[in-house]
Amino acid sequence: MKTIINRKKSDETEIEKTEKDKVQDTKRMEEKGTKVRSRKAQDTKEAEETGTKVSAARLYRHYISVIIRSKMQYKKSFFMYSLGTFLVSFNVFAGIFFMFRRFNNVKGFTYSEVLLCYSIVLMAFSLAEMFARGFDTFPRMVRTGSFDRLLLRPRSIVLQVLGSQFELTRIGRLLQAVLLLACGIWKSDVRWTFEKAMTVVFMIVGGTALFSGFFIIYASLSFFTLEGLEFMNIFTNGLKEYGKYPMGIYGKGLLRIMTFLIPFALVQYYPLLYLLDRRSGAGYIFLPLAAGLFLIPCYFLWRYGVRHYKSSGS
Repeated sequence: MKTIINRKKSDETEIEKTEKDKVQDTKRMEEKGTKVRSRKAQDTKEAEETGTKVSAARLYRHYISVIIRSKMQYKKSFFMYSLGTFLVSFNVFAGIFFMFRRFNNVKGFTYSEVLLCYSIVLMAFSLAEMFARGFDTFPRMVRTGSFDRLLLRPRSIVLQVLGSQFELTRIGRLLQAVLLLACGIWKSDVRWTFEKAMTVVFMIVGGTALFSGFFIIYASLSFFTLEGLEFMNIFTNGLKEYGKYPMGIYGKGLLRIMTFLIPFALVQYYPLLYLLDRRSGAGYIFLPLAAGLFLIPCYFLWRYGVRHYKSSGS
């Protein structure tokens, strides 16, 4: 009996040791698993952060390539529409041409100088309409409730809106701007230097930023109205039409407004005077870039609209 009892006790002791060993092994495995999971989570987080930094431009290029491929599915329609935009813009050029057949100058500006001015404004507007078209058509996205999907995606909202539309058909208008710019440079009496060439580049960049800012304002207001406000066309198409002539011909009052309130004269009038040797100073070279600061209040208005967005109920 004693032997049997001793065997039972030894068996129970061995079972307890085995269970303790199992518990310890389980704890060790859990600790190792926790460490592995934490390392994987950290690696994943770092990879996502790196991927976000790298893939923002890549994602935008992907958006553009998808839109271009979809446009090229209907090549005849694309070329006809592009030709239409070219001919519509050509009407404005024809108006300038026939007016200068009648008059030698407008407030001291000759035909070649006006042509140079108009081509730069037209190119800036065409680039803004091509790349920032997503903001121009944004009210429809709010009205149909499509904007809600953008809020759920782990990407920049601005990037998604920019990638939602790319108006490749505006290439007809852009091509005309290039031709008019080449003609204006060829016919003008400007003594071209590297500084003046950079001034033209900065005028185009600053003008593109300015028109894009107006498209952002147009989109931001739709958060509160659900519909696009057509009066904003005064600051987009209206500025393009008025911008075919130097702003100085419209009077000092409007010139002050276009300088201090709406910085359109910074990208159109004052740099043009520098190109024509009517103003001097290196500040006129970089003056168009100051108009790019107009994007800052436009972006804050956009952020304010996004924070107060409550969906359209569609």
